[in-house]
Amino acid sequence: MSLFSELSRAFEAPTPPRRPKHGVRERRVQCIGPHGLHRMAYTEWGDVDNPRVLVCVHGLTRNGRDFDDLAQALADDFRVVCPDVVGRGRSDWLGVKEDYGFPLYVSDMIALIARLNVEQVDWVGTSMGGIIGMLVASLPHSPIRRLVLNDVGPLITAVSLQRIGPYVGTAPRFATMEEAEAWIREVSTPFGPLTDEQWRHLTNYSVRPVGGPDGGFVMIYDPAIGEVFRATPATEDIDMWPVYERIGCPTLALRGAESDLLERSTLEAMAQRGPCAKIVEFEGVGHAPMLMDPEQIRVVGDFLKSS
Repeated sequence: MSLFSELSRAFEAPTPPRRPKHGVRERRVQCIGPHGLHRMAYTEWGDVDNPRVLVCVHGLTRNGRDFDDLAQALADDFRVVCPDVVGRGRSDWLGVKEDYGFPLYVSDMIALIARLNVEQVDWVGTSMGGIIGMLVASLPHSPIRRLVLNDVGPLITAVSLQRIGPYVGTAPRFATMEEAEAWIREVSTPFGPLTDEQWRHLTNYSVRPVGGPDGGFVMIYDPAIGEVFRATPATEDIDMWPVYERIGCPTLALRGAESDLLERSTLEAMAQRGPCAKIVEFEGVGHAPMLMDPEQIRVVGDFLKSS
């Protein structure tokens, strides 16, 4: 090898990290509810022409940017679509607050799938997003090809709903992002051992700045969601077994080993009833695994990519 070749190799730029072939895109779809139109925002990763579409739907007070790590990891194999359920993130807030509920959420997701112009999708749903997924997957001619239920199942404990209720829509105004992150870390401890960078990511997409002389930051969801949630307080577990048993697609059920929303006995029964889900538990996590950990991402990716 010549001296010139050796010098050229020495000054070559390092290999950049592997990135999705197509960047992230922010879009909206027009939906209709009982009292008019509203817009649902979604974030999209990967090749827009890829027929393999993965829809990822978040929990009660979260938003689609929770799935950024999962989406980046899978964007070379899937067109990944992460909606902000109405009332959250960049989506519209509803004028009639009583419309917040699963009938509207299911309708919105069907509108989204129609917008994507595909006949089938895979689905990852965390908590509330998993309930929406179960409802869609249980329908005749459902478009869901494979279903991942993240820390949610057909029996939802009253204890977990009573724990969640008091803080939904009651977050204070934060003077700084540091205050916001500290509060989010406290109420979201069950998410598990996230890195500082991951907590910062969740915080950045969980709050929005407030105008006016006082300034500060507030959570980026409609506080009225909490009012609707508390209007019918849970005194008994919610039984959705009839819905689960109508699901016919391959299903993966994930559980945080310390979860109070999905009990281990329910997880084990999910492997025996309905779609007979493959089940996986993650240690050191409660409700709910955030699918940011490489092992959690691997488990989901392996299931979705299997034939």
